Amino acid sequence: MHKIETDDAVTSLHDLSATDLIAGYRAKQFTPSEVLEDVLSHIEVWEPHIKALYLFDPDGARKAAKSSTERWDKGEPHGTLDGVPVTIKDNIATKGQPSPLGTASLPLIPAERDAPPVARLRESGAVIFSKTTMPDYGMLSSGLSSFHPLTRNPWDLAKNPGGSSSGAGAAGAAGYGPLHLGTDIGGSVRLPANWCGLVALKPSLGRIPIDPPYVGRVAGPMTRTVDDAALMMSVLSKPDRRDGMSLPAHDINWKVLEKSPRKLRLGLMLDLGVGQALEKPVREVAVKAAKAFEAAGAVVTEIDGFLTREMLEGLDNFWRARMWGELLKLSEQERAKTLPYIYQWGEAGAKLSGVDVVNGFNQTMAIRAAAAKLFCELDYVISPVSPVVNFPAEFAAPLNDPAKPFEHICYTVPWNMSENPALSINGGYDKNGFPIGVQIIGRRFDDIGVLGMAKAFEGLRGTQKPWPSPPTK
Repeated sequence: MHKIETDDAVTSLHDLSATDLIAGYRAKQFTPSEVLEDVLSHIEVWEPHIKALYLFDPDGARKAAKSSTERWDKGEPHGTLDGVPVTIKDNIATKGQPSPLGTASLPLIPAERDAPPVARLRESGAVIFSKTTMPDYGMLSSGLSSFHPLTRNPWDLAKNPGGSSSGAGAAGAAGYGPLHLGTDIGGSVRLPANWCGLVALKPSLGRIPIDPPYVGRVAGPMTRTVDDAALMMSVLSKPDRRDGMSLPAHDINWKVLEKSPRKLRLGLMLDLGVGQALEKPVREVAVKAAKAFEAAGAVVTEIDGFLTREMLEGLDNFWRARMWGELLKLSEQERAKTLPYIYQWGEAGAKLSGVDVVNGFNQTMAIRAAAAKLFCELDYVISPVSPVVNFPAEFAAPLNDPAKPFEHICYTVPWNMSENPALSINGGYDKNGFPIGVQIIGRRFDDIGVLGMAKAFEGLRGTQKPWPSPPTK
């Protein structure tokens, strides 16, 4: 495989960051075609073990990389990401390809056009070589699906990569190029990033135009470095009128400069009083992160969580009813193809009254109000991403119980409902070397500040373990 010398090591092309790839193209150290071939060779070794990809298209990618190579030869790159390999999550529309939403119950209908995030990536010259797997309807934090093969975690093949951006998380950890696009409505980019050792930003609602838009639903970058997440945001955040919930055009400088934590007011949110109990290794990583910020001059205060059992059950009721509404559109035969866990969870929505569902939806506003009050006194919040270190690859969720589906998202889901930017970044490891993420949350619209705090943390957190290698057998 092609390798290149960097400041402190010799690195394979598939392991280079997007910022390093762009610099290498500009300096004519290597070409987009050479990079893609190295990525494809690496995928050939890894993919039989982790099953992260859907609609893998090496030939189409080779054509795109060849065109990019020709543009770079002329010194005329097409855009910010020209020649950089990228994957797209199953549920984000790509023209001419179906989006099965991870479920065997839906017909495979080709999309008429690219969704806004994909359109922006193509315009920037990115080389889209595959889509990535997800669980049924994106309503699981798991690599389990009735349509896709089981996706596994490269750090430990017996463990789950998380979800619902499961394939994106696994691909990022395995080194399938530097940039991966996921979506998040309750933790779906942050949870797999947490369990796969990545950086993932859930931006403020509307920062990245998306189609179809929905309450709390965002697209977000999943990368190995903060700089790459910011680079991706510079492209993804460009306006698109198809999203009626998108934010106005802006002049944000996405070239992240490290943000000094000095004198910033940080809240450390540990025990929530709801959801799964916080496991000791996760607590230790979050506390260590807070202490690192404190040593850098931040004022850190331990704070209580605001999510309540009523809020969590309200969201559960609302989403169950929404899921059952989608399943009712299908024939009985189609519904039967749904993952049993999801079918059982959604079916309970049929027993809810209209008042139950409206009261459930109203909890989104209660969460928004509580988050706004919290940020009257704080600049940023530090917390775990998940309460658990990991869980088995075959499970639909950490508890694997459709009667208790959301006990593990209590650290992530509030920020979707409140629309605050929230980022997962690797903070440390358990005794077996499995990654454990830290979440950084900012005020609404302060996406660049959250990235800046994460950039500062990259310099504070200490040496990172090498990325996992493919199995030898």
